[in-house]
Amino acid sequence: MSARAAAEAEVLKLVNDERAKAGRGPLSANSSLTKLAEAFSDDMAARGFFGHTDPGGRSPWDRAAAAGITGLGAENIARGPADPKAVVKAWMADPGNRAALLNRDFKTLGVGVHYGPGGPWWTEEFGS
Repeated sequence: MSARAAAEAEVLKLVNDERAKAGRGPLSANSSLTKLAEAFSDDMAARGFFGHTDPGGRSPWDRAAAAGITGLGAENIARGPADPKAVVKAWMADPGNRAALLNRDFKTLGVGVHYGPGGPWWTEEFGS
């Protein structure tokens, strides 16, 4: 398993640990959401931006639709936390990201990380 895949799997485990503490059901890994999350982390790194809307004006839902994905619920992003534990801690400390992470309506998750100078860049894509 690559370092990227191992980190992404660890984020899913840590997210499910947080969900269990809050009495929420676990999220299942979703390969389509993972590809979407990885592509967005890569894009943020390649084009040097950080935000939910890309420089072309596309939202997470625009990007999901272009990839043939329906039912996207939310997106969490982060830049800088060095490892899965640090990024999940950062998301849990932010009210909006925490709400997405613990949302009862979400059932699936895709995680993407891009390692490189100025990063890493992290993306979570939540599905229903």
